[in-house]
Amino acid sequence: MLDHQCSYAKCVIVTAVTGESENGKKQISAFIVPTGTKGFEIRCNYDKMGVRASNTCELVLKDVRVPKSHLLGDPSKGFKQFLFTLDGGRISIAALALGIAQAAFDKALAYAKERKQFGQTISSFQAIQFKLADMAMEIELARNMVLKAAWLKDQKKPFSKEAAFAKLFASETATKVCNQALQIHGGYGYMREYGIERMLRDAKLMEIGEGTSEIQRLVIARHLGCL
Repeated sequence: MLDHQCSYAKCVIVTAVTGESENGKKQISAFIVPTGTKGFEIRCNYDKMGVRASNTCELVLKDVRVPKSHLLGDPSKGFKQFLFTLDGGRISIAALALGIAQAAFDKALAYAKERKQFGQTISSFQAIQFKLADMAMEIELARNMVLKAAWLKDQKKPFSKEAAFAKLFASETATKVCNQALQIHGGYGYMREYGIERMLRDAKLMEIGEGTSEIQRLVIARHLGCL
C-alpha cells in the first residue's frame, strides 16, 4: 500500500527493456506509470545525510501492467530520452549547487566582517582574505558555466558537454566553498545554529545526483574524443 505521507507523485516515468533492436541491442522504452497501479509500491525508508526536505523513495514493481497508451514517445528511443533528461537535470543540479555555494559565501563574508580577533575583524587577515577571494572567484566561474549551459539548451543547441562542465565544476565548488565557509566560522560553523553545516551536507549530494563527478569526467572525455 502506498504511504501518501512520504510520496507525492501521482505518476512516474519508468524505463524498461521491451525487446531487441535490429542490431541485437536491447530496446529500452519509457512508460508513464500511475502510482496507484496494481503491483506498484513506494517505500520511503531512507534517512539521508542532507537535502532532507526532499524525500527519496524506492520504487518497487511486481507484475505491473500498463496499457500501450502509456508508452512515452518512440518505443525504441527510451534510453535516449532518459539521457537527454539527465543532461537537462545536470544544469538544474549545477544551479542548485551554485545557490548553496553563494549562500555559504555570503554567510562567511558577513561573519568575517563581524568577528573580531586581536582587536580587529578577521576579514582584515590575509589568510581569510585569500579564502574569500578564491571562493568568490570559483563561484563566479561556476555561475558563468551554468548560464552558458542553460543558454545553449534554451537555444536548442548541443549542450551535453557544457552541462557536464557546469555540473562537475559547480558541485565541487559548492562542497569546497561550504567547507571553507565552515572553516572561517570556526567552531560556530560546526553548530546547527549558523546553518553552514547543513549547507555542507546538502552540497555533497550535488557531486552524486544526476551522475557522479567521475561520470561527468567520463562524459567530458567522450566529447573530447578520448574514448
